[in-house]
Amino acid sequence: MAILMCRPEYFGIEYEINPWMHVAVSVDQGRARDQWEALFATYGDLGVPVDLADPVQGQPDMVFTANAAVVWNRRAVLSNFRHDERHGEEVHWLAELERRGFDVHRLPHEIAFEGAGDALFVGDTLFCGHGFRTDLESHARVKEILGVEVVSLELVDPRFYHLDTCFCPLDDRTVLFAPAALAPASAQRVREVVPRVIEVAVEVAGGFACNAMPVGDRVVSSTAAAQLREPLQAAGFATVSLPMTEFMKSGGGVRCLSLPLDAGVA
Repeated sequence: MAILMCRPEYFGIEYEINPWMHVAVSVDQGRARDQWEALFATYGDLGVPVDLADPVQGQPDMVFTANAAVVWNRRAVLSNFRHDERHGEEVHWLAELERRGFDVHRLPHEIAFEGAGDALFVGDTLFCGHGFRTDLESHARVKEILGVEVVSLELVDPRFYHLDTCFCPLDDRTVLFAPAALAPASAQRVREVVPRVIEVAVEVAGGFACNAMPVGDRVVSSTAAAQLREPLQAAGFATVSLPMTEFMKSGGGVRCLSLPLDAGVA
């Protein structure tokens, strides 16, 4: 596993595009750096190589690398951001991915798609969210480009505006998810398709517990994940809980800050 991160050099809340963001709420820059560095160091301690993208002034959300693209077997489908405030990131993510040798594909610009924020693999099946940031129409196109099966899930709670805020694959057969964040039919679809599910109360998911990154038998997440220690342990996972308060002010956590680069690579 290798993960793409971007230092929070220019991170801040400069606009409001989800229910967590309030420009009147300032980010403690020192604390944000410390929290990012703690995650960076945790990956190092777990033996995960981290590749760093260059932060860009005027693009405060580039710290959330998961939103750059979805990648599979060295192919990438670049994000078409829903909001104008993030369109400026796209050219930089294109350059970062091409520089790393990815075969980068773009969807028609009128189709919104927000990368691994709304596209997560369980084994070799891609679960894609829609409803707030990503258009349902994008799913068939991503399926064709990557050559994978896609399961579409409808998001219904604006607090969980990306799928990765309420749904986390832990391995090829296990998913952590908050069913209340999904339409009932989508929540039931997860239960039917995934062999083992760990259901999370919406109050716990609101602490970004599901916005997590599995590393072997460890689940790296926010401090809210401490409330999931028992069910995770029963499923064979240990919890690594890190403070993410400054990034939660912008609607992000561990997973938002992390883009796995080698998904689908044999």
